[in-house]
Amino acid sequence: MIGQILATLLPVFLIAGSGAAYGRFRTPDIRSLNTLNMELFVPLLVFAVLADRQAPLAEYAWLASAAALVVLGSGLVLWPVVKWLGLDSKVFLPPMMFNNSGNMGVPLLVLAFGPEALPAAVVVFIVEMLLHFSVGLYMLDPRTSLWRMLRMPIVAASLAGLLVNVGGVPLPGWLLEAMHMLGGVCIPLMLFALGVRLLEIDFSDWRTGLLGAVLCPLSGLVIALPLMWLLPLNPLQTAALLVFAALPPAVLNYLVAEQYKLAPHKVASLVLIGNLGSLIVMPLTLAAAFAWIQPPP
Repeated sequence: MIGQILATLLPVFLIAGSGAAYGRFRTPDIRSLNTLNMELFVPLLVFAVLADRQAPLAEYAWLASAAALVVLGSGLVLWPVVKWLGLDSKVFLPPMMFNNSGNMGVPLLVLAFGPEALPAAVVVFIVEMLLHFSVGLYMLDPRTSLWRMLRMPIVAASLAGLLVNVGGVPLPGWLLEAMHMLGGVCIPLMLFALGVRLLEIDFSDWRTGLLGAVLCPLSGLVIALPLMWLLPLNPLQTAALLVFAALPPAVLNYLVAEQYKLAPHKVASLVLIGNLGSLIVMPLTLAAAFAWIQPPP
């Protein structure tokens, strides 16, 4: 189990480290790179996953609801903590709420529980992404209009993918393959850009990063654990919810902070230390999830 977890997490740190190594000797235009990623590669990935995976969404309605409660509930639980500590809620709360359900959650769930876990992994990924680019953007800028959010490429791609999925619209294989190839660029590109930005981190804020590494999974689990008993989830869905709740902050938080110019250096620190902390948190969480699926006789 530990070997599987390391095989999933270590590539994340290797790619980010490559970006840091490159950025030390060159000065790449990271802002333009991030804009390209947010407006093209990420939307293509979201649409391709929704349209091609054909996750049976109707069978996962309770899991989707639970995932939404974990995301939103994490913010509500941590709001008084943020105010008490005098932290900037626009900088600290989004990474605590919007976790790494894409480039870590999906492969981790499939590696841990097999191909049958893929629909659950896709469903929680969809929920997290849609909330990130609706509620998350409103948190950063309350003046963001609904129409503006709907016109954003990532939101439009999510809605279009859902329509294709629910409507059962068949798409040509060559089109989906092209979208998968282009969309697949976004995850390593996000990690690479994060590595470049890490060179500018002020490590005097390491305490905030460490605090986030603890509060991110803790707040998610505080919400998820009661839902495991209250909602009619099957064992696999329950295990998926448990892993989802304990995931570290998403790399995408850094990209959004970069676009909104909201202390991207601090957000990068929260993301990096949070993902490092997952080397401790995720083995414990997976052990509990395995015990839930296969209880002792």
